[in-house]
Amino acid sequence: MSTSGFQYTKLRWFLTIAGMVLYATDIWTDIVLTVTFYQEDHHLWAGLTLGSIVLGLLVSQIFSYAWFWDDMNDFVINPKGKETIAGLSKCGLITLHTLGLGVFIRYYQLLKKGFAVLWTTGHFHTEEERRAKHQKLFCMATDLSMLKMFETFLESAPQLLLQVYIVLVGHRKISVLRYLSMAFSFTSIAWSLVDYRRCLRRSLPHISEMPSGLPTFVYLLYKLCTITSLILSYSLYLILSAYTTVALSIVWLLMTIWTNILQTNFCSSRVLEALYRLVVGVILTFTFFNVKGDNTKVAMGIYYSTCTLLNVASPILLALLMPQFNENTILVVDILILGGIFLGLFCLVMYYMRLHPSTKLPDTDEVDGMSKENNSVRRMRTFLQP
Repeated sequence: MSTSGFQYTKLRWFLTIAGMVLYATDIWTDIVLTVTFYQEDHHLWAGLTLGSIVLGLLVSQIFSYAWFWDDMNDFVINPKGKETIAGLSKCGLITLHTLGLGVFIRYYQLLKKGFAVLWTTGHFHTEEERRAKHQKLFCMATDLSMLKMFETFLESAPQLLLQVYIVLVGHRKISVLRYLSMAFSFTSIAWSLVDYRRCLRRSLPHISEMPSGLPTFVYLLYKLCTITSLILSYSLYLILSAYTTVALSIVWLLMTIWTNILQTNFCSSRVLEALYRLVVGVILTFTFFNVKGDNTKVAMGIYYSTCTLLNVASPILLALLMPQFNENTILVVDILILGGIFLGLFCLVMYYMRLHPSTKLPDTDEVDGMSKENNSVRRMRTFLQP
């Protein structure tokens, strides 16, 4: 890996601030949407929206606290056995995570240590020291990105499915701003995967980083198109029958069972591992995600073949069984579904055939202080997407 490529830049530090603001804004707008639904007497929608907010926050706080606890008990990270981490005691961590502030603690720590590395420490004594400091920042950024991704798929994805359903059945008047907001939500979900992938590959010293520019754009387009088409298809099935919710629950259960069959080894305890597999099941309901770092050509092929069948069948079934729906609106959705899945699959093939970086770097020097794998690095290695 080149020296210039393994740097936590000042631009990324400023983007971290922007990410924190967007994260807080997203939570606030979700709360406002819940209140709006309640005031309009749509109590079911309000309950579903509130439930997704609570679920996303709860799971992200549990994992955030568990990772702080693991790091506190890790001899490599905490060789002196200090009773504090991130400047907080165990009681302090419990209190702040109970208040839902775990992600903000991580934002604060990343910004604080990033500022110290980028602006106040001056020149490093050795190249190994510089690489170690920057790798630590990328490890922190990866933990943060992973938590945000969990919350995105537990909170934003289900909410977006509900919003699309509401638009299609015509229960609310939708403005241009609402359509733009939904488009932004689709992009945010896809970008959460891209950002996590980029952080992860940069945090592992023996893994080549994901190139910026065209490769990142093609990968983003692949995720954006496939996720958009699948969520739109789910919404059409919801219009056809409310029992689609049962079918989606079965899909989630099957994805969770598959994750169990793979015997993931991501968490330090069985209880957390079980929760982790449940969360991965939710992610797999909306997009393919490699959780073992193994060759997944067959699994990916089966997954997207099934998605293609679902996407092609949904507009056909709606046209045959419920022709009374607004033709113009459904036509646009049909175009987005079919165009999205085929463009997404094209970008998928293009990325992995031409733009995907090699998995490992040959003859990479080991960073001093990283010869013993700590919990943070092990966590990322066992969550690698090749």
